[in-house]
Amino acid sequence: MSGISQTFENFVAEPMGDKAVTELPGIGPTLGDRLIECGFEKAYQVLGIFLLFAKDDDMFVMWLMESFQASFGQAIDCYDCLYRWCDLFLSAQTAF
Repeated sequence: MSGISQTFENFVAEPMGDKAVTELPGIGPTLGDRLIECGFEKAYQVLGIFLLFAKDDDMFVMWLMESFQASFGQAIDCYDCLYRWCDLFLSAQTAF
């Protein structure tokens, strides 16, 4: 996992809600504009793709790199954050 940024810590500190795609670590203004142009305005929309790829790092990273010209570092930062967010907020509850 790459170094944990303040953006990463802020993102995983709370439920996703209606956060903009540019609030995801690794997604700055330029990459964010590319995503928005293709209909990915919200972080939860990128999370949907992440989940469609079954949290597979190779598939998700390649999707960001090939579809939106993200660098490897940007794609990994976004992947790491979404993986951790899912671990915190989507983990199965064992108590019924």
